[in-house]
Amino acid sequence: MGASRDPGQRGLTVSRTDVDVDSSEEPPGRQPDQPLVTLPILESGCGSQATGACGSPAGPPPDDHGPVIVDLDVPLADPVATPRSRTPRARKGRAAAPAKQTAGVVGYSQPGTARRTRQTATQVELPVAPRFEPPALEARPAAPQQVEAAPVGEADATGLPFVIRTTSRRSSTSPRTRAFRKKFFPDASEKDWNDWRWQSRHRIRTLEQMERMLSLHDDERAALVEGGSMLPVGITPYYMSLLDPDDAAQPLRRTVVPSRNEFLRTRGEADDPLGEDGHSPVPGLVHRYPDRVLLLALDFCSTYCRYCTRSRVVGHGELFANEKRLELAFDYLRKTPQVRDVLISGGDPLSLSEDKLDWILGRLRAIPHIEFIRIGTKMPAVLPQRITPQLTRMLRKYHPLWMSVHFLHPDECTPEAARACGRLADAGIPLGAQTVLLKGVNDSVDTMKQLIHKLLLMRVRPYYLYQCDPISGSAHFRTSVAKGLEIIEGLRGHTTGYGVPNYVIDAPGGGGKIPLQPNYLVGRDGDDVLLRNFEGKTYRYPDPVDA
Repeated sequence: MGASRDPGQRGLTVSRTDVDVDSSEEPPGRQPDQPLVTLPILESGCGSQATGACGSPAGPPPDDHGPVIVDLDVPLADPVATPRSRTPRARKGRAAAPAKQTAGVVGYSQPGTARRTRQTATQVELPVAPRFEPPALEARPAAPQQVEAAPVGEADATGLPFVIRTTSRRSSTSPRTRAFRKKFFPDASEKDWNDWRWQSRHRIRTLEQMERMLSLHDDERAALVEGGSMLPVGITPYYMSLLDPDDAAQPLRRTVVPSRNEFLRTRGEADDPLGEDGHSPVPGLVHRYPDRVLLLALDFCSTYCRYCTRSRVVGHGELFANEKRLELAFDYLRKTPQVRDVLISGGDPLSLSEDKLDWILGRLRAIPHIEFIRIGTKMPAVLPQRITPQLTRMLRKYHPLWMSVHFLHPDECTPEAARACGRLADAGIPLGAQTVLLKGVNDSVDTMKQLIHKLLLMRVRPYYLYQCDPISGSAHFRTSVAKGLEIIEGLRGHTTGYGVPNYVIDAPGGGGKIPLQPNYLVGRDGDDVLLRNFEGKTYRYPDPVDA
């Protein structure tokens, strides 16, 4: 809560009034009669849709009081809002009223504290003073100066990783991404680059485009030439900017650029390893668990992951979000009252327009026994520009609404991704991360710990760590199950419990998710059970046999 104050005055009279505050819709400049709010830490833009607001591409830049620095590794100690004064204007023919000064909010933000909440505005009655002076703050430059973040995945000058810094609410792209755009899309304006539709239209899909932006390895080039009917290639310009142009072994690059390993089929692999087609009562609907279903809204993704479980379907134009097909799914749900939970996936449902997604969510909410709706998406990682204020304003109509976001490596946790997740969280949508364990990508305790720490700071809770499904041509991505257990054991007790995901294997043939955990139960000794903690020490817990 902010407190209004005058550094020259000691005696204060405080009165409180409750007001509803929605930080996701905060305008760029608060008027004197508007309630006081705390600025969200991860939101580089205000999110307002008012004409001329900072969230509008056509609007003027917001007033800046110097660079706003958001360092997600070190709690901020400086105020992030400057005080302002207001004095009543004298009416014509009347003497000026005594000045009543109320200082503006001085909000102190900690990492991850941006939220939509009920706050209490504090009004402070101050005696008349000849001149209002704001509280002494750290000296700021007269004009905003360019403050650049360290390149993705590297440390800044202090040695601390994952520093998100912006010079204003409008600037939230990394230097690496800006340099990529200048080199390969020089005619694209900042407005174009931040338009998710522009990003979708300019996806990198051909060998010629790849060769212009990457130094292709022979294996990569051969896969692009011989691709045939395998999973298509598609990478947004934004996500391409995160790839190493020279290193074919870079983790992110391996997950989106094909290799000839995809042509090799090994024992136990299948095009539909989870048996989804056998649990599909109508096209695009999978009913595997008693009370919940998977609704495949479409088969399009802005960026195709080379380890995709649904590579047999995704990107081949077999599933469209047309009303005729979807109405068959809705009709099935109306006739199946035991279903209370619907997961919308695909493809990526957030690649749909707001109107189409609004229609789908509205149809589901109209079914009385549907209580819980989830959306599975990778957009915050591969196309964070999709998470617009218009989208979040539409989504919040359908609460309770949850979202599973797909992140797999710390290099995906960029300022743009943090902003996207912040907007979703500010809209009241709980975010859970789903990560696939991949060989040579994230199969180490250190990499996974970096990822989960960054996700937590982005207000995303690690939810599932998946053993890679045995889809055809995935052997080069799959680790051993022992490696997954090693990672969980390296996290449990060594970091916050909120950061430890559930390690699961989605059983081939439609068996569903089976959780796996390291064995901390050593055995029994009489009326005690023997337990092993994260340090490897053994402890006794009383558990009488006849209890």
